Amino acid sequence: MQAPALADDRYAAFRHRAFTLYFTARFLSTFAMQIISVAVGWQIYDLTRDPFDLGLVGLFQFLPALVLILFTGAAADRYGRRTIMLICEIAIGLSALALVIFAWRGLTSPLPIFSVLLVIGISRAFFSPASQSLAPNLVPARDLPNAIAWNSTSWQTATIVGPVAGGLLYGLGATAPYLTACLFFLAAIIAIALVPPPLQRSRGEAQSWKTLVAGFSYVRNQKIVLGAISLDMFAVLLGGATALMPVFARDVLELGPWGLGFLRASPGIGAIGMAIYLASRPIRGHAGRAMFIAVGVFGAATVVFGLSKSLPLTMAALIVMGASDMISVYVRQSLVQLWTPDELRGRVSAVNMVFIGASNELGEFRAGIMASLIGPVAAVVIGGAGTLAVALAWSFGFPQLRQIQSLDRDAEESRAAIKAGLDQPEKSGPGTA
Repeated sequence: MQAPALADDRYAAFRHRAFTLYFTARFLSTFAMQIISVAVGWQIYDLTRDPFDLGLVGLFQFLPALVLILFTGAAADRYGRRTIMLICEIAIGLSALALVIFAWRGLTSPLPIFSVLLVIGISRAFFSPASQSLAPNLVPARDLPNAIAWNSTSWQTATIVGPVAGGLLYGLGATAPYLTACLFFLAAIIAIALVPPPLQRSRGEAQSWKTLVAGFSYVRNQKIVLGAISLDMFAVLLGGATALMPVFARDVLELGPWGLGFLRASPGIGAIGMAIYLASRPIRGHAGRAMFIAVGVFGAATVVFGLSKSLPLTMAALIVMGASDMISVYVRQSLVQLWTPDELRGRVSAVNMVFIGASNELGEFRAGIMASLIGPVAAVVIGGAGTLAVALAWSFGFPQLRQIQSLDRDAEESRAAIKAGLDQPEKSGPGTA
């Protein structure tokens, strides 16, 4: 019997043991992926010295989520979400082991790494919808915003420590970071295996085209959710500069692998500070306006990052980028999770993860292509300016989203509003001004 959570209990989500194990597994897995990301980026750029290849790193991880979108979300709604997470963790752990072997034997081509990244991308395509939709099954609705904030804190903590660890470990040799990642994946596998199988709502529908595209139907009809996830997608698609950090670390700021680790960690420093703040002081009003302002600040900070030739200024810009992006993530994730019925969460999460993948991995591909054509500085500055333009355009294109006041919604009212939204275009309802 879990103790009832207080209204503003900072640790409300951790009163539930299943969530604590789930949280631990996600943190360990994310930490390992951050180590791999830094090591892969540096290793590939060492091999080819071509920013385009850094863009391919993102593309190989994004394409599986796009190609398999109709099946990954349906699997999360039809089968055990915890089981899917466990299988995917094992597959990614074995992929990390393959990277250990490649690094030990030595590489002269990035193709083996790309093949492993494709396997990781397929695994993550199934892992992400299951992981995103499992959290609401582990905590009551009143604790879900707190759980989302702590999940984001977990992710951002890993993005702070993971890249630094990856950069330092790579200094010991290419094998060291991949071997460390394997150990973290092993611990994550144990943690998720200990999560009790939760109750999961399912309508028991036979698979059909209608059930496969139900997530798209929901997102299309719920304009607030559509606006939130598309704003994030286009903002980060244009403003994302993570893939080019090896270029800035080596060629612009003239740093080594340790410098790349600190650059990769800087957005996480800002994000985790903001996430901890939001966990104790959640957004109570003007949530939509706060998200648009945050996206605008993200774009402006991206421009500063692109123009900076100073390590302190570069890190400061990246910290601001991380803090502002955290506000956008917090609002978007709360809307998607709280406004979606459990029987649709997997499919809606799959759509959401494709949007996120398009903004992150496809954004890295965009940055790599532009950097190879016009140079890394121009690619980042133009992208940041594009993010500012997107924030302005979306504020007029989705007035319902801009007018959102509170993220808190009663579960039954939310369910009723969603059912109505699946049958007809969304009208103004609870949560809008």
